[in-house]
Amino acid sequence: MTSHSLAKVAIRISRGYTEPSPGDRRRRAYLTDELLEWRREFPILESAVYLISHSLGAMPRRTYERLQEYADVWATRGVRAWAEGWWEMPQTVGDEVGRVIGADPGTVVMHQNVSVCQSLILSCFDTTRETRRNKIVYSELEFPSVMYVYEAHARDGRFRIEKIKSDDGVTAPLAATLAAIDEETLLVPVSHVLFKSASLQDARAITERAHEVGALVVLDTYQSAGTVPFSVKELDVDFCTGGSVKWLCGGPGAGYLYVAPRLQQQLEPKVTGWMAHAEPFSFEETITYAEGAARFLHGSPAVPALYAAESGYKIINEIGVARIRAKSVRQTQRLIELAEAAGLRVTSPHDPAQRGGTITVAADHAPAVTRELIRRETIVDYRPGAGIRISPHFYTKDEELEHVIREIRAILDTRAYAPHEAAGAAF
Repeated sequence: MTSHSLAKVAIRISRGYTEPSPGDRRRRAYLTDELLEWRREFPILESAVYLISHSLGAMPRRTYERLQEYADVWATRGVRAWAEGWWEMPQTVGDEVGRVIGADPGTVVMHQNVSVCQSLILSCFDTTRETRRNKIVYSELEFPSVMYVYEAHARDGRFRIEKIKSDDGVTAPLAATLAAIDEETLLVPVSHVLFKSASLQDARAITERAHEVGALVVLDTYQSAGTVPFSVKELDVDFCTGGSVKWLCGGPGAGYLYVAPRLQQQLEPKVTGWMAHAEPFSFEETITYAEGAARFLHGSPAVPALYAAESGYKIINEIGVARIRAKSVRQTQRLIELAEAAGLRVTSPHDPAQRGGTITVAADHAPAVTRELIRRETIVDYRPGAGIRISPHFYTKDEELEHVIREIRAILDTRAYAPHEAAGAAF
């Protein structure tokens, strides 16, 4: 410590100053938590302790207004609505979520879900059993729906899959992943944040290795968008997928697909439809792909889902993901402290630089404990091999963190979980 710093400390002590305790710091953070002003925007927070944004984010009040607007437009404008905004929505709404993920306007289009997006990506590539570059590399900890897509396409032998084993069931080993990516690798699908443990993966390192050998990266940001700041441009990924259901508070039925501009004109997806045509209303017998990201559209969009999703995206952009992340890091760290003080084992990474927005707690009888929590209007979920998943978001109060851990401990101590033992996991 410098003499100047020592002098400052001496002055503070002489004035009766004492270093704030961790509890004091937490109280100050709570009292200055401007993000709590957003609580009034989410009706479910009035009746439940809602800690499940990793699964389904709370619905904003403005979503009512947007869905009413959709109904009014349909009722009063009829088919003219397509020419008055509906047709462009897969791209205009894509631009809004593009702001969240650091994408340029015109590079993101909307689809129904990530399975569709990843199937569309895979359909861009022609391979045979004899093709040297036909390997797909991913971790065994990827979300199952994504693995199902690739495994189904690999059944006829056109693709080979190399699945990376996890040593601990929590993290995907980076070194093993990098070693598996070679000159025979076509695609590397990777979750930015793993869905069970919230382990945050080094997407930049994976992308750099993939590009060294000519492979392409498909980054699934479902568990990071809206709670972890990132830019698809800075990460230099080739494709990015995700959806509105979770941290983006946009509801189901709206997934997004980013395709790097350098690739757009090179690719012709076989999962396609009339919206991908350069002149869709010419109704030609064969497809001529549109320019840019529009060529990655397919059939008519789920317009109501896009109305709903846009509300969540705009809220996230109004707040800013950096502010959300700062609160998330503080609250997830507090959850770890509370859980361990209560004798519970945390299976998520302890280092905030290596985790997303969820804390997973291992507990005996976890599925039944989860059901009892939900009965008590404390909304969390359970995943096999991980435990009880708890996710504070920007609208979470600090006392709700203490509440959920206190409830878990009480349910275990009183065996209140027992009536739920035969029911299995929730959600």
